Amino acid sequence: MRRTSSTTNRNRRTVKAAAGLLAGALALSLTACGGDDDKSDTNGSTPTTGSGSALSLPKLDGTSLEVAAVWTGPEQANFKKVLAEFEKRTGAKVTFVPAQDPIINFLGSKIAGGQPPDVAMLPQPGAIKQAVDKKWATPLGDAALAELKKNYSQGWQDIGAVNGKPYGVYYKAANKSLVWYNAQVFENAGASEPKTWDELLTTAQTVYDSGVTPFSIPGADGWPLTDWFENVYLSQAGPEKYDQLAKHEIKWTDPSVKQALTTLAQVWGKKDYVAGGADGALQTQFPNSVTQVFTGGDQPKAAMVYEGDFVQVNIGQTDAKIGTDAKVFPFPKVGSAAPVVSGGDAAVILKDSEGAQALATFLASPDAAEIQAKLGGYLSPNKNVDLAAYPNDVQRKIAQSLVAAGDDFRFDMSDQAPQAFGGTPGKGEWKDLQDFLKNPTDVAGIQKKLESDAAAAYGN
Repeated sequence: MRRTSSTTNRNRRTVKAAAGLLAGALALSLTACGGDDDKSDTNGSTPTTGSGSALSLPKLDGTSLEVAAVWTGPEQANFKKVLAEFEKRTGAKVTFVPAQDPIINFLGSKIAGGQPPDVAMLPQPGAIKQAVDKKWATPLGDAALAELKKNYSQGWQDIGAVNGKPYGVYYKAANKSLVWYNAQVFENAGASEPKTWDELLTTAQTVYDSGVTPFSIPGADGWPLTDWFENVYLSQAGPEKYDQLAKHEIKWTDPSVKQALTTLAQVWGKKDYVAGGADGALQTQFPNSVTQVFTGGDQPKAAMVYEGDFVQVNIGQTDAKIGTDAKVFPFPKVGSAAPVVSGGDAAVILKDSEGAQALATFLASPDAAEIQAKLGGYLSPNKNVDLAAYPNDVQRKIAQSLVAAGDDFRFDMSDQAPQAFGGTPGKGEWKDLQDFLKNPTDVAGIQKKLESDAAAAYGN
C-alpha cells in the first residue's frame, strides 16, 4: 500500500494560511520578473556551490553505488551532474539506473534478482511505506539524519518517515498548482491571467476567439490528469474533504467528487478547448504537451499547459525564455481559496553501506540541491538552499514560496493512494480519468468506476 497512517495524519495539516501565502506570493510576483529571464541551462558543466566545505563526506575510493529513478531526459542529465559532484568529493563511482514507472514494481524485480540499487528515488510517501513493509529500506544513519533535521521543516521530515522513523530524504519537490502560458498568444488575444475558474474559462474563450486552441493536455499520461482533479477538488471541496478522500474515508461517489468532475468537464468537455480534442490529448505525452505550447511562435498548437514548476525543464527544450515568452500563473481558485498541491521524490537507502549513507547525507544537504537548482527545472524543499542558485526570478519565487509554507502543505492525493489506484499506468485513477477525458459527460459512471477501483486498492 502506498500510504502510511502514522505519518499521513501529520502531513495532512490544514493549509488555508499556507495556500493563501503561496498563491498570494505567486500571483504578485511570478510574471513580474523582467530583469532575470535567463533560460535554464541544461547543458552546462556542473556548477560549483558556495557551501561545499561545510559538508563532511567520507573518502570512498573503490566504492561503487547504483541510484535508481524514473527520471529521463534533462531531468536525468541534471541529476547525473549532482552525482558527479558526489563522485568528485568522495572518490566513489555512482551509476544511474533508469527505472520504469511504477518504480516500486521495478525495484521488486531487481530485488528478486538479487541486484537492488543502493539508493532509489521514490516519488510517493506510500512507496516509502511499501519499501519499509517489505523490509527493503534502511533507516537514515546519524549523519544523514543530522543533515535532514538541519535543512528540512518537520513536515518534510515526517512524509519521509514510517512509524516515526526517518527513511526518506525529499531531495526534489514540486509545486503542482501552476499554469504556464505563451505570453505572445495572450498579448495578441488581449487575454489576462485569471484568478478564478470562471475567469479561466473567459480567458480560454478569448484565446480561442483569437485563433489559438486554449489548452494542451497530456492525456497519454494519467498522472497529470490526477493533478488537474486534485487542484479543482482541493479548492472547491476544501482541505478537510481532500484529506478524507485521500484516505478513502469518503467515497468517490460523494457529491463533492461529482461537483469537481463536472467542473473539470467545463474544460475537458469542450473539444475546441483541447489541442487535438480528446483523441489528440490521449495521444499526447507530458513533454510534448509542454513543448507544443512554446513552439511555433504566436501560433502554437495550444496557449496554456497546466503542470508544476518542473515544466521549465521542457520549456528549456524550446526557444522560449522563461519570464518573457513563457509565463506562469497560480492555478485559479475554484472555491474560496486557490489550491496548492505539492509532490516530491525521496532518496531511500535499499543497501545499507557507508557509501549509500554518505550519498543520502549529500542529497540532504544544500550542496547537492544547489547544483541542480542552477541547472533549472528543479525545486528543493531544503530550507537552506541559497535562492540565488535558481536560474531565474520565476523559479526563485516558486522556491521561496515553498520554503515559506513550512509544514503547511497538501501532498499530491494520488501519491498518497495505494499504488494500484493512484500510481499505475493503465489502471485505477489514471485510467479512469483518461476515460473521463474521452467522455466527460459520464460523471456518474466515472464516479462508480473510481470508487470500485479505490475500494479494491484500499481494501475497504
